[in-house]
Order: sequence, then structure tokens, then C-alpha cells
Amino acid sequence: MATQIHPVQLQYSHTIGRAEFSGPGFRVPVGIACGEGDRLYVLSRSYEGRPDGKRVTVCTVREEYISEFGRGIRAEEADGVVPDGYFMWPTSIALDQAGNVYVADEWLHRISIFSKDGDWIGKWGTAGVGVGELNRPSGLAFDKDDHLYIVDSLNNRIQQFTKDGQCILRWGKPGSAAGEFNMPWGIAIDTEGDVYVTDWRNDRLQVFDNDGNFINKLTGEATVSKWGKEKLDANAEMWQQRQRAQGLEREKQFWGPLAVAVDDEGRIFVGESARSRIQVYRKQIPTFIGDRL
Repeated sequence: MATQIHPVQLQYSHTIGRAEFSGPGFRVPVGIACGEGDRLYVLSRSYEGRPDGKRVTVCTVREEYISEFGRGIRAEEADGVVPDGYFMWPTSIALDQAGNVYVADEWLHRISIFSKDGDWIGKWGTAGVGVGELNRPSGLAFDKDDHLYIVDSLNNRIQQFTKDGQCILRWGKPGSAAGEFNMPWGIAIDTEGDVYVTDWRNDRLQVFDNDGNFINKLTGEATVSKWGKEKLDANAEMWQQRQRAQGLEREKQFWGPLAVAVDDEGRIFVGESARSRIQVYRKQIPTFIGDRL
């Protein structure tokens, strides 16, 4: 008999943060990682004109400010050499099983590593198209074996590394067929080890096993959200405009998906930058009876 998954009721708790270039707060947060206890690591990308806002803020779920580390630098200031611990275009953050913090930087084509307290540990990554080389790395995710998966965005592939930067697996190539990519960005790994990748320019989500074998792809099935319906109900002319709109059936499809996350309940959350929404899916596990589905 299949195990029934009951709907999870979500209740609002509180909000964390405010817009700041330093101290308590964030500035254009692009990544978040959960550390030991209730510690959070929030990666801020900030703006080109304010590199001081590029940093990792460490706080608690209860909004207690702990510290910050990492610094931003402008290209003209770097003069071709970016000091250790500095960021140019940070894109993602992930923690290994020891709590060390890994930050991807798409400008520098490298991974910076810090201790859980923000002390500089090291870096690795080389720009290029060869095995283990990177071209605009974006999403990061660790699997249960503490291997780091990196979305190698402009190389249109996924690479798996040891924590010291040795490439042990890679898959993907440019294209639109199954298993191919066009500027992928986000990545998440579920409890079974399946890998979810937002294929940005192909407007889809792709699913792989942990060896990179293609499992499935989604093109989107969105309906009007609760918030969207509330706005439309409050503005009757918007419903009328939608009824007159041509090609509205395309609205359900993915458009510019970037972020992806998977929770322990098997729910997949896909964030779409162009449509300012999140599509939610639930992983379905086939039920076997004897040797039949």
C-alpha cells in the first residue's frame, strides 16, 4: 500500500533582514544556506557601484546578527588581481558537512572557501572549457557524500567536484534536447540524490540521477496563484483584459527559471525571474505491487 503524504500546513512566523550594505541586513541577497543550530548564511550580491555590499551575513533564524565576511571589489580596483576573500559577482552559497562555506563567483570563475566563522580557507577554479574548468559558475549544491555539484553556466553543463576541486563527474552540452542546456543556473538535490537543474534559456526544469542520467523535464503547468487571483478580483477590468488576450495559454509555461529548491517533503520549488512567481511540484514515487506498478 502506498504511503499517503498529507498536505503540510504552513504558518507565517516572521521576517528576517533589512536593506543594508553592512551590518545587520542584506543587499540583493542571491543565496542562503542553513548552518548548525539555527545559523543562516546569506550571500548578498549588491550593486556594481557598491561593492562594499558584497558579503556573507551570518545571523540566526531569530534575527540575531552574528558577523559578516567577504568583501566586494570593483574591476578597476582589482587591476586583474582579486585578493583572497573578495567577491566580484557572487552567485551562490553552500555548506559542506563540516560547516565550511563555499561561494561561487561568476566573474572570477572560482569557488571561495571559508570556515563556518568566516575565516579564509582557500579557493579553486580555473576559467576555461576543459575538464574541471569553469565559465560563469552559478548554482551550488552538496550531495550526501559531500561532493559539490556546480552549474557551469556558460559551458552548459553540470560538474561534480571533490571539496578540494577535483572534477569527478560532468554532464551536459549546449542544446535543447533532453540532457542539454542553454545557460543553466540553479541546482538542488533531493533526499534520494536526484538532481534538479533550472535550464534558464530553455525555459524548463530538468531532472537527473546523481550520475547525470536524464530522468525527466518540465515545461510548466502554472495556473493563477492565490495572490494573483486576489489582485484580479479586486480589479475586474484585469479579468476582462485577460479574456481578450491572445496566446494566454503560454502563461502556464516556464519563462526564465533561475532558482530551484527541494524540501524533505519531496516538494520542488521553481522560481521564475521573468514571471515573478514560484511553481511548486511534488515528487511522485511509483508504488510497486509484486513486480508490477
